[in-house]
Amino acid sequence: MTGDLDADYAAAGFGGSLPFGSRPAVVAIDIARAYLDPGSPLYAGVEDAVAAAARLVSAARDRGVPVLFTRVEYGPDGRDGGLFYRKVAALRCFDAGNPLGDFPDEPRPRPDETVVVKQYASAFFGTSLAATLTATRVDTLLLCGLSTSGCVRASAVDAVQHGFVPIVVRDACGDRDPRPHEANLFDLQAKYAEVVSLEAALAYLSGLP
Repeated sequence: MTGDLDADYAAAGFGGSLPFGSRPAVVAIDIARAYLDPGSPLYAGVEDAVAAAARLVSAARDRGVPVLFTRVEYGPDGRDGGLFYRKVAALRCFDAGNPLGDFPDEPRPRPDETVVVKQYASAFFGTSLAATLTATRVDTLLLCGLSTSGCVRASAVDAVQHGFVPIVVRDACGDRDPRPHEANLFDLQAKYAEVVSLEAALAYLSGLP
């Protein structure tokens, strides 16, 4: 059925390509201990994706490409999380001071790298991310992190709506189940983003002037 699905989408005009720009940045989305600690309600078994994200971050740093991180944090009673906080009980992992909201050992931000604190799915919603990227003349975003069907997807959709080419690095994104992971990657490639392998992303970085 996959071939038929691909053909159906192509015949309908989906699946065009976006040109990669010359001024990329890596955005590492919500890579937190909450997804890596087996005792956490959000544990997702995404260790391989996190390791791939660490490789992407390291390669970007080696090439002088900006790396930005996002993290989720909520204030008292989750009031700044609104209906999203009420809908998803596991978001309490990200209450201020909860160690599950911290970054793992790798990748984690360096002191000179931007960390965007957010309360909702998209890295752009209610944050200064778009202004920061525009001010530094970034035109392309390499997106990695967690989870594919949630914050990665929402951030990719908002990226293209803000005029940045979103490149979702398949191997460096993870979800708690392969079915939503693959379904969302398919839909992102069809409509909103370029979905590439880690090796393709590394080759793109290595080819930058």
